[in-house]
Amino acid sequence: MAERQTVSWVFDCLSPFAYLGFRDLERLPPHVDLRCVPVLLAAILNHFGQVGPAEIPAKRRFTYRFVLWRARRLGLPMRFPPAHPFNPLAGLRLVIAAGSGRRATGAVLDAVFRDGRDLTDAAVIADLARQLDVADPERALADPAVKQRLRENTDWAISRGVFGVPALVIGEEVFWGQDAFGMALDYLADPGAFQGPDMRAVESMPVGVERRR
Repeated sequence: MAERQTVSWVFDCLSPFAYLGFRDLERLPPHVDLRCVPVLLAAILNHFGQVGPAEIPAKRRFTYRFVLWRARRLGLPMRFPPAHPFNPLAGLRLVIAAGSGRRATGAVLDAVFRDGRDLTDAAVIADLARQLDVADPERALADPAVKQRLRENTDWAISRGVFGVPALVIGEEVFWGQDAFGMALDYLADPGAFQGPDMRAVESMPVGVERRR
C-alpha cells in the first residue's frame, strides 16, 4: 500500500483554468491527501514581475476563447462572469472562512465560471455563504485571521516557487497549469522518472541571452 502523501492545489478563483482543473483533482490517486490553497494571483505576478494573460489584449482574447473551447471539449458548462479580470478577494476569503475544503473551492469556482456570477456583488457572496454554512459573511470576510491566512497562503506559494495558478505542489516540485496535471500524475506514480540526466541537464542549462527591459 502506498504511503499517504499531501498534495497542495494552489488556485485563485479569478482563474478560468482553475475551474477547468478542479475536475482533474478527482483523478488523484487514493493515497493522496489534497490541500486546497487559495492565493491572490496578483501578488504572485507582482512578486515575479509578470503580467497576467488578461493584461495583454491579444493574449486576453485568445485565452478566453481557448478556455471556452477547452471547456466544450471537456464537456463542462462554462460561462464567464460579467467582467474579467475582477477583484477576487471576497471569493478567496469566503473559501477560507468556509474551511478551504474541496466543497467550498468547487462552489466558488462553479459560481464564477459555470454560472457566470459576479463575486464582487455582496448578494452573490451572501448566497454562496448560505450554501457553505458561513453564518455572517460580512464579518467572516473582514476577519483579520481570514485575511492573514490568505496572505500566508500566498507567501507560502511564492516561497515554493509557484509563479502561476492553478498549480500542484508535490514535495519540492511545482506542476503549473491545468495541462500539467498528467505530468503530476506521472510524477506521483514514479518520481524517479524525473531524475534522469535530461531532466537534470535543463536545470543547469546556461542562459544564452537576456532580454533588455
